[in-house]
Amino acid sequence: MALSRFFAAVVACALLAGTPVLADEIQEINQQYRQGDLTGALDRANRFLAQNPQDAQARFLKGLILADQGKTNDAIAVFTGLTEDYPELPEPYNNLAVIYASQSKYEAARYALEMAIRAHPGYATAHENLGDIYVKMASISYEKAQALDSTNTTAQTKLTLIRNMLGEQPDKPATAKPLPDPSQPAPAR
Repeated sequence: MALSRFFAAVVACALLAGTPVLADEIQEINQQYRQGDLTGALDRANRFLAQNPQDAQARFLKGLILADQGKTNDAIAVFTGLTEDYPELPEPYNNLAVIYASQSKYEAARYALEMAIRAHPGYATAHENLGDIYVKMASISYEKAQALDSTNTTAQTKLTLIRNMLGEQPDKPATAKPLPDPSQPAPAR
């Protein structure tokens, strides 16, 4: 699952705490990333990090770039390092959860989202993503209940409700709903 370039820009601005020169360099790396030059942005981020290894914003951008390149293990390592060095930042936890969910590691995703919420209780994206994880976990449990007891109409009804909620066809097995793209505004309710 590709992480949003727009989300990177928003988070990059939020994490920015360096000098103006450093801020300009980060903004240029971010712009390169948003324009889709992942290789160039990663090279530039690596050069920047060689001089500023603890810069949270550059490390976060590097994690996003790696995730977009499909280098999930490397992205996990970057985001995990950020959670260790900056446990007060919810975004690295949220991005870990996105990666874990894409790998069907729902318990790990749940834990990461709970940590994001603990770090920032008002982080709406993490709350929404946690809801999605709980729905997926419920779907898996109801499917297992059905497999163990095909006469269990209660589990079947609940599974059908979840599938309808996710827009799935009732006769298809439930699949993971991708976590919402945090760069897109929530639909008006």
